[in-house]
Amino acid sequence: MAEQTKDVTPVRGLDLNRYMGRWYEIACFPSTFQPKNGANTRATYTLNPDGTVKVLNETWTDGKRGYIEGTAYKADPSSDEAKLKVRFYVPPFLPIIPITGDYWVLYVGDDYQHAVVGQPSRKYLWILSRNPIIDDDVYNFLQEKAKENGYDVSKLKRTLQSESIPEADEAPNDKGIWWIKSLFGK
Repeated sequence: MAEQTKDVTPVRGLDLNRYMGRWYEIACFPSTFQPKNGANTRATYTLNPDGTVKVLNETWTDGKRGYIEGTAYKADPSSDEAKLKVRFYVPPFLPIIPITGDYWVLYVGDDYQHAVVGQPSRKYLWILSRNPIIDDDVYNFLQEKAKENGYDVSKLKRTLQSESIPEADEAPNDKGIWWIKSLFGK
């Protein structure tokens, strides 16, 4: 396990335009706000005219699509560090309560095909890729990037990804029920 006293260090000079688009969750630390048996989890980022980012997180549970939309923005607009804040409104079916969290890009490949995302408390970690399937060498490399930031990668859970993932309009929607189930550890 990496030394926990080391600071979590975000990327500097992140090209937000290149970071936009779809990312597949390859692995993550399990959390209460994601279904335990979610598969084909992905995030789609779209740059808004005001410089904020539209966030669409999707996952499939029992063949049904669950999703939540939010907004990301630079924590400090004058900094070149990839420290963002992301805000979602919950529950997804009646979005009234704002929840804001840290979204720090800890590593992004030169070709913007792979990324490691975390936050300062090290409670959350995501390994992301532009492709739903990556080879073990790349996965191991990304785990090492997380370890360099003091993360205990033994907590990572691989996310089941299919070669063919349905688009949003091709899958039944669970209407936010996944969010309620996640509160009860389902």
